[in-house]
Amino acid sequence: MENQGLSLFDLIIKGGVIMIPIVVLSILSIYFIVERFVYITQSFKLDKDFIPNLKDLLNKGDLKAARAYCQRLNTPISRVIEKGIIRIGKPIKDIESAMESVAGLELDKLEKNMSFLGLTAGVAPMLGFIGTISGIIKIFYDIAQSNNISIDVIAGGLYVKMITSGAGLIVGVLAYSGYHFLNSRIDKFNHKLQATAVDFVDILES
Repeated sequence: MENQGLSLFDLIIKGGVIMIPIVVLSILSIYFIVERFVYITQSFKLDKDFIPNLKDLLNKGDLKAARAYCQRLNTPISRVIEKGIIRIGKPIKDIESAMESVAGLELDKLEKNMSFLGLTAGVAPMLGFIGTISGIIKIFYDIAQSNNISIDVIAGGLYVKMITSGAGLIVGVLAYSGYHFLNSRIDKFNHKLQATAVDFVDILES
């Protein structure tokens, strides 16, 4: 008898109804990973001469031009620094506190939809196991009804039900890897943000 290969679509169909939420989670996970990566990467963009240019403007006392410069760049870091410029004239602690508040809001924007990836990393494998267990229960129920304990019957049904476990694990690994990769990028951004804020405060105190 000629062996026939199974396409990816065939495997998904054979996995049963439980494959629907797993496929949906995989599509959403890929979308959020790509979307967050692009957004976070764009957030890193900052004029390499940002601090020197800002220092020149502040030394001239041209706060209006300094704010306009930050607004023109329109990046998370420049928005944080702009908030500090608005507070110039107040105690350094007040300036730092204002910048920390804006920095928190910017970090919240970067972390948008990250919780979905974390949730998917745990839920997708469990959905896969649920599909497999329900399939195994059905296999043994059918055996009990037909009294047919043929290895072909057991193996044939079991490999189909194991598809959901495999799919769930793959989606879980994808979401888990994406979640931690993006978190590492956010941590790097946070360090860059803090370093820039420190440089700004140094300008004010010099």
